Amino acid sequence: MTAQPSYDRAALLDWMADNGIDQTTHDHPAVFRVEEGLKLKAALPGVHTKNLFLKDAKGQLWLISAAQDTVIDLKRAHVPMGAARLSFGNETLMWETLGVRPGSVTALGLINDVDRRVTFVLDRRLHEAEIVNFHPLINTATTALTGDAFARFLSLIDREPIVVDFGASV
Repeated sequence: MTAQPSYDRAALLDWMADNGIDQTTHDHPAVFRVEEGLKLKAALPGVHTKNLFLKDAKGQLWLISAAQDTVIDLKRAHVPMGAARLSFGNETLMWETLGVRPGSVTALGLINDVDRRVTFVLDRRLHEAEIVNFHPLINTATTALTGDAFARFLSLIDREPIVVDFGASV
């Protein structure tokens, strides 16, 4: 049996407030895939995300956060990331490292990865966005952060992303 992650939605949002990270969280019905949330997200400003929890052929865990319409070719994405061949990580590893279930994968889950098992890859478009939107560890809400607030979040949890331009030819 795996241990309960340190942070859930409420604890994450409280931690953000305690650390001066401004955010706005919108509740909505559960969204499991990008396509399901397009109508919901249309009214929310900023860049919306898709997040992929992956494992490479050497056993390294990866989290890619990208703009929702970014095309990520898993057969070639490993090259600019510096990874071995990629496949999707399983639900147990996702829960153990990020504290999320399928459909709720989010860069904000890195707060639960205290052992630094997951390497974080950030799409250049998301890295340069003024406002980014992520699930707050659960897929029944969306949390909007300015780019600066997201950078502060990453800094406070001591995570430096690998920035990759998935829009460039690999």
